[in-house]
Amino acid sequence: MSIQLYTPVAVDRQGLSLTLGDKVMLLGSCFADHIGDRLREGGFEVLQNPFGVLYNPLSICQCLRRCIDLEYVDEGDLVQYDGVWHSWLHHSRFSNADRQRCLDACNASIQSGHEFLKSCTLLTLTFGTAYVYELQDEGGWHGRVVSNCHKVPASRFIKRRATLNEMLAVCNDTLQRLRRINTNVKVQLTVSPIRHSADGARGNQLSKSLLHLLCDELQHSCDACYFPAYEIVMDELRDYRFYDADMLHLSATAVEILWQRYAEAYFPQETMRKVQENQREARAAKHRRIIT
Repeated sequence: MSIQLYTPVAVDRQGLSLTLGDKVMLLGSCFADHIGDRLREGGFEVLQNPFGVLYNPLSICQCLRRCIDLEYVDEGDLVQYDGVWHSWLHHSRFSNADRQRCLDACNASIQSGHEFLKSCTLLTLTFGTAYVYELQDEGGWHGRVVSNCHKVPASRFIKRRATLNEMLAVCNDTLQRLRRINTNVKVQLTVSPIRHSADGARGNQLSKSLLHLLCDELQHSCDACYFPAYEIVMDELRDYRFYDADMLHLSATAVEILWQRYAEAYFPQETMRKVQENQREARAAKHRRIIT
């Protein structure tokens, strides 16, 4: 009798099957970027994190609604700090010393997100934390959740843990809005296995627990499917050798294992063959560019 040295985690396909004709949009934490990179390399049409990396469900939905409703950023959504203009909705890669260039970059991301959402096949949302930061400045953003603090002093924010009911109400409303512009889109949820050390060990666990409950509720209310990235890392891998040097983010090996499990679950045999062929070609081309 063979000895099994890990706890296998089954991936329920829940009727999801992807082919190279599908368009996939991913929003959320690093998992969205990791899987998005590999989907694109495999030949899928992909839009990943058009606002930059997002961590909590309230920020993810806030940005998603901007794309759904084609609601552009205006000057009231910006803050100038240390000589640079930033958007409270966007990653710092959109920031610019010139206010108009910052606005143009942010609004281009909203435009591309809107156009992609109208015809995308799958929307994947990856939740990283239930903790949010609310801006306490006077003005239009007072009391609102920001997506990125942009190293603005912590005294200008209140950090709190969002409640399950709060997150559920916002997510349900956002996904209902989505289906007004795209009735055929499928929604996939996952919880990021990356630890948020700033929340403390217990705070991180409480946060992840809320996110798991949120995903479970949304599976029923929004007919969403769930990919168990968190469970695969915690139960199958369950070893620090699968983490990066900071002991918080995943190693390249762990990311590759998650990708393999994802592909095995959702790709029919012919799609898998084509994806692997496209990946080989993409990596060979990248290698040629490096050596030349």
